[in-house]
Amino acid sequence: MTDEVSANVLRSAQSTVAGLFLEHARRMPKAIAIDDGNNEQTYSELSKRSARLASVLIARNIGVGDRIAILSENRMEFLEAFIAAARIGAIVACQNWRLAKPELRHCLSLVEPIITLSSPRYAENLKSIEAAGDVIVFGEEYEHILRQSEPVDEIADLDPEAALLILYTSGTTGLPKGAIISHRAEIARNLVIRAEFGIRPTDTFTAWSPLYHMGAAENALGTLMTGGKVIVVEGFDQERLGQVVAQNELGWLLLMPGMVGDFASYLESYGIQAKGVRVCGVMADLVPPEDIQRITTLLGAPYANTFGATETGCPPCSSSLIPVGIAPDNLSKEQSSYCEVRLVDPEDNDVPDGLPGELCMRGPTNFSGYWRAPKTNEQDFRRGWFHMGDVFVRNPDGTLDFVDRVKYLIKSGGENIYPAEIERVIMGDSRVADVAVVRRADSKWGEVPVAFVALREGETKSDVLFAMCREQLAGYKQPKDIIYIDVEDFPRSASGKIQRHELEKQLKTAPS
Repeated sequence: MTDEVSANVLRSAQSTVAGLFLEHARRMPKAIAIDDGNNEQTYSELSKRSARLASVLIARNIGVGDRIAILSENRMEFLEAFIAAARIGAIVACQNWRLAKPELRHCLSLVEPIITLSSPRYAENLKSIEAAGDVIVFGEEYEHILRQSEPVDEIADLDPEAALLILYTSGTTGLPKGAIISHRAEIARNLVIRAEFGIRPTDTFTAWSPLYHMGAAENALGTLMTGGKVIVVEGFDQERLGQVVAQNELGWLLLMPGMVGDFASYLESYGIQAKGVRVCGVMADLVPPEDIQRITTLLGAPYANTFGATETGCPPCSSSLIPVGIAPDNLSKEQSSYCEVRLVDPEDNDVPDGLPGELCMRGPTNFSGYWRAPKTNEQDFRRGWFHMGDVFVRNPDGTLDFVDRVKYLIKSGGENIYPAEIERVIMGDSRVADVAVVRRADSKWGEVPVAFVALREGETKSDVLFAMCREQLAGYKQPKDIIYIDVEDFPRSASGKIQRHELEKQLKTAPS
């Protein structure tokens, strides 16, 4: 074949998120794409509004690889921004509105957006943050700008490896990292979810968890790529979610740890019957087994026994479903059929079955590295595998059991917290001699952070540390307790490192 023919053959396999969405807008223009409970947008309307927003971005010299940021509660405009960016090859950096201002400033400075789209609720947070670029506020300002813009007809001719989203993950150094998610990864993740969980193209998805998270963002995009409807809900509104469950046939109903039992009680209290749910839940490890039994019975849907990440999507091991009405006593994971997995020792040698090893993965759902973090990428992608930093054991039947998080990651109600984030704040107080943050089991949230603090000689306890955490950290990251000990009482290894597992043992044996 000639070079030109070879290039055309290659291009024929290069679908993008925008291309797949626009195919449905062409085929089924009157089908509902988004419903927020007050307003609906058809596929045709969403296509036109995203085309106008794309025109706005182009007029500001935003193109392939340029970043726009978004800081907003769940709204229709969030999805308009996703599609508009996909059309022109721009990247959407999704900001967590729960962050304290110093954290938000870091996240914006990292990606350097040309503009930031904001809801009125959070626009004030962007004042004095120069890294936000120009700010466009949803509502009157946003609508006026759209009306003044001519829609863009064409979409960028992109390589599917082009980035679409930057989703933030907690950093082991205490500051969030930006995970780059490409068009290829978004398409592959959508295919994997539908293949493994049996989600139909036209099934409805409810985006209630924050759209700055992979759960809502990626499932919403996946739904728009396959012709389904996205119902946008602002947060864990049990009344609204109850209505949605009763009135719609849903694909995957995400339910985060800490909320499963509450939602089951709500459904029971009001006698709500589900119209149809294919799969419910995430992260079964952090949910009481009796709550899994209740919610699956009420919804008539199996529970997803997941283990994935922002970096990997649902793989590497989210293929097993807990049957309806079962309180599981075993949460072994099944490896996804759409990735390769290795368990390795600290020298990257494969470990035999039955011995713990760090899980490494490769497959089409993987992210494209962390934004502007070359050293981290070199380490985490060594030898062509993504090293997740989580320890598993492979059983004789091929299933995988989670053992521990290599870097003591705390998972609290669906949010990831690294101890270093909290320790960095507490160590900012000159009265503190040392600190270690560990996880404590919690019946509602799965895990919560607890800080062990040693004060310098002559210093006394006060509420200052709690106040510092409230000022500088998102609410879910704030330690639920601060336990004061003498600096010499920190358990340490021979090299002087604090042995966190020994502190966690103290929490388990302490009187309640």
